[in-house]
Amino acid sequence: MKRLTLVLGAGGQLGQAMAAELPARHEVVTLTRADVDVTSDAALTRAVTAVCPDIIINCAAFTAVDDAESEPTEALAVNAWSVRTLARIAADLDATLVHYSTDFVFDGETDRPYTEDDEPNPRSAYAASKLLGEWLAADAPRSYVLRVESLFGGPKTRSSVDRLLAGIRSGTPVRAFSDRTVSPSYVNDVVWATDRLIEDDAPGGVYHCVNSGWATWADVAHELARLAGRPDADIVEVPASAAGLIAPRPRFAALSNAKLAAAGIVMPAWQDALARHVASSSAE
Repeated sequence: MKRLTLVLGAGGQLGQAMAAELPARHEVVTLTRADVDVTSDAALTRAVTAVCPDIIINCAAFTAVDDAESEPTEALAVNAWSVRTLARIAADLDATLVHYSTDFVFDGETDRPYTEDDEPNPRSAYAASKLLGEWLAADAPRSYVLRVESLFGGPKTRSSVDRLLAGIRSGTPVRAFSDRTVSPSYVNDVVWATDRLIEDDAPGGVYHCVNSGWATWADVAHELARLAGRPDADIVEVPASAAGLIAPRPRFAALSNAKLAAAGIVMPAWQDALARHVASSSAE
């Protein structure tokens, strides 16, 4: 029997991918920002309890990293206080809570991939709000907190990877950071890993849910150019400091997904994920 699964934030990049992929194994109900104000404790409680799901997958998030510096109250309302409400609702309904966090909870002052045992050290309002959301999600009796980063793919194509690919295909110069290292996350693979954790009844807690390996954004851009058949694409490698970003970003943000692999969920390499995404977007 399919379990009743509620996807919150179903209008966003990850939420749309969840809504598209999960129905094969779940009975899915979706709620977008237009359907429910997650910052209202009363509205969120009414909306979720009306569904009475077995599983709550929270894809709702305030992701405007720079805006959070001037709007910390809004970032906290979406990324933390709404999660506190969801954890309480999950306890009342005996439901499993799945929540997504970010590599930004780390300061990036390292030279090897972070594990789940490493101490977070957020350096921005956005990062602090996401870390607080992690802690509050853990109040649910059964919860998974999945840290993702540099999401790409899915029905919504507004990610850094998608912008790079669009520029490469159009023949215009593209700028890519030479000094920021990431572990990209393909939304299709994140959905698959989420489903596996739930279906396998894996131990709860924090997991790094990214594609395997790591690369600078310049490395990603060059790989995209190769995959798109544009090896001579004009890729301008620049330092992150040249972008004039307001909030600090972690310099080395690679995440180790060894804990996920130990649970039997082996994530494909980031190069493999890029290849599937490029092939899929070419067929559209």
